[in-house]
Amino acid sequence: MKKALEYIQNEFKDDPDLVIKHININPLHMVYIFYLESLCSQDKINEYILRRITSIKSLSDFESDIPGSKIKKLNDLTEAEKYLYDGYTVVFDNKHIYAIETKADINRGLSTNENEPAINGPKNAFIENYQTNLGLIKRRLKTKHFKTQNISIGKLSNNNVGILYLDNVAKKENVDKVYDILSKIDIDILNSSESLIKYLSESKDLFPTVITTERPDRCAEALSEGKIVIICDNSPTALIVPAFLIDFINPFTDKYNNSYNINFTKLIRMLCFICSIVVPAFYIAIINYNQEAIPTSLIINFASQRSKIPFPALVECIVMLIICEILRESDIRFPSKYGSAASLLGALVLGDAAVSAGLVSPIMIIICSFTYVASLIFTDPEISNMIRYYRFFLIFLASFLGLYGLVLGVIFLFINLCDTKSIGYPYTFPLAPYDKAYFSEFILAKNNLRRSKKLSNNIIKERQ
Repeated sequence: MKKALEYIQNEFKDDPDLVIKHININPLHMVYIFYLESLCSQDKINEYILRRITSIKSLSDFESDIPGSKIKKLNDLTEAEKYLYDGYTVVFDNKHIYAIETKADINRGLSTNENEPAINGPKNAFIENYQTNLGLIKRRLKTKHFKTQNISIGKLSNNNVGILYLDNVAKKENVDKVYDILSKIDIDILNSSESLIKYLSESKDLFPTVITTERPDRCAEALSEGKIVIICDNSPTALIVPAFLIDFINPFTDKYNNSYNINFTKLIRMLCFICSIVVPAFYIAIINYNQEAIPTSLIINFASQRSKIPFPALVECIVMLIICEILRESDIRFPSKYGSAASLLGALVLGDAAVSAGLVSPIMIIICSFTYVASLIFTDPEISNMIRYYRFFLIFLASFLGLYGLVLGVIFLFINLCDTKSIGYPYTFPLAPYDKAYFSEFILAKNNLRRSKKLSNNIIKERQ
């Protein structure tokens, strides 16, 4: 026992958080108790261990007499380190070693959806507790087919990661593929589930191929469609794979609205997706090269506005779009109480001052403002970054080749879009390959009372 105690003291010699107690069960039987004070609840230690350990005759009776919710019998003290950092209290003598769960409640309470708000539907969101997040999903899927595969990631963090799926819906090959990817990750520390995205995505992907969500109802819906959900301890977000472009354009919360009414909103979002990428490049093309594409009166109006502007249209456009991106970033970094007000004030002041000073034409302010507002519909950072990349890419092509360059850029965009895959499946689903039922529900909803075929019955399962 002395060597075992020295081993523990050496392992945690620079950690003042370790508490060691020794108790005499009888004059000839000494028992040692140790735990990490910051991770354990003193009340649970007193209730489960200290009040009862003196009443037992031998530590061999410990497992049956102690009312702890989780009791693990260890083979060696080298296993104790993992349990100590998981909030367990370790009890040992010369022959037996037990770990009893005595975790302190250091988690915040359930919060509302902040990044994915919805007028209708559930309001609760994930928190930084693995079991709580798992419970929020299980409350919505009360079936024996709900399965979980656990894996630990991080040499130092040893974080618990769960792969969730329905075994009667999801394709087993997909689950095995995700498990193989995660099991090969070799990192020191895993702080959040978002850190796993780069491993689940192909390095060349510009389009986001993994959904991040804080909504348990969205995860439950994805599982019922045959998708796979990944949750991580100490992370308030979950990952969903496979993900398609339509999942980012039409949010999940559309399901809580009348199908016929939401179709117009879906069309608006698709229009905004196209306009936020194409509109600045189209303006640059017709101003620099293809003036014949617009009416004479309108081109005269544009020319009169630009007559006193010292910079070419390309410089105007790039500078204004960069300013819009700076305002977007400042809005994200500012505290929420006054972030939007500050960015709105900055946009008004800068826009008006630039026009008054003759540095930017009014039409360029309109073009950039419309583009910026249209892109704000998409809140996912990955889809916003993709839109930004292709927007500037098309602007440079249009500035050198006009509408011809714009068309070439759009073709290149479609090639990349069709070449992108998520866990091996086409990113353009349900358009290519076309699936009428899935298309009707997610792109043009026909009726909420009619359920479409599950994803597993279409794209996840191999087509015959």
